[in-house]
Amino acid sequence: MKNKNLIKSTATRLGFDYCGIAKAVKLEDDAIRLEKWLAQKMHGSMHYMEKYFDLRVDPGKLVPGAKSVITLLKNYFPSTIKKTDTPKISKYAYGKDYHDVIRKKLHELLNTIKSEIGNIAGRGFVDSAPVLERSWAQRSGLGWIGKNGNLITKQNGSFFFIATLITDLELEADDFFAKDYCGTCNRCVEACPTEAILPGKIIDGSKCISYFTIELKDQLISETMKGKFDGWMFGCDICQDVCPWNRFSKPNSELEFTPIPEILNLSTQEWQAMTETTFKKIFGNSALSRTKWKGIQRNLKFLKLPTDFK
Repeated sequence: MKNKNLIKSTATRLGFDYCGIAKAVKLEDDAIRLEKWLAQKMHGSMHYMEKYFDLRVDPGKLVPGAKSVITLLKNYFPSTIKKTDTPKISKYAYGKDYHDVIRKKLHELLNTIKSEIGNIAGRGFVDSAPVLERSWAQRSGLGWIGKNGNLITKQNGSFFFIATLITDLELEADDFFAKDYCGTCNRCVEACPTEAILPGKIIDGSKCISYFTIELKDQLISETMKGKFDGWMFGCDICQDVCPWNRFSKPNSELEFTPIPEILNLSTQEWQAMTETTFKKIFGNSALSRTKWKGIQRNLKFLKLPTDFK
């Protein structure tokens, strides 16, 4: 308990909103679901999802002798929402790239554990390695996986980044979050314009707006999707915006997630006129750099935004 309390208090000091701990075990049920999902080609052209299957479902493959999986959540809900009459951008990309922000905090957490407890082994992951972070978050007692595939907390909804720290340190585990509070609500399923959310909490990634606007590299977007993007230029928040649990979302307090002014204010014409050099200068440290200038321009051309978008 002493080690567990140290880890949780350090996580709070570092700005994480939630911290939960689970036993490092092989995710047998998740392995079956993932295998079926891949077989149905719901990952589209995200071929990296096919790689390192064993590592995704077995933390011991990532950290030999793994005993505990620490899951951390960091709120990214902004205090200011982008104007609706401009191309839409997912809220997680408003500020500095979360990979950089959270990775530093994970390193500090691991260094604190080593200095206070001993020379343990551990690896931190932020959406950049084969880790089923939502499953670990539920196993750590932080929330449940909603019909839209997102982790939902009962206290503050789903606008959270998830970070994972796998370690060979033996820790007392938190209780698995067993209850599903989605109930009969079907708002996210009904609201998805591309019908990417299927029964049984299955997400067809190859139909998701975020897939088309971010993951689809150097390819044209299928004409079958014309008129279905609702103005989303980068990512999509529809299934989260309609979720009743997100009425409890509160603005984050992370300075590095302060929205980049251009993200909130640029008009359609200004986005279209932007040069690659300007894009790199403004968004070099932003998650928007993932789709690159070429991707943004492709998305804008595909959207053919209506005249009410300035």
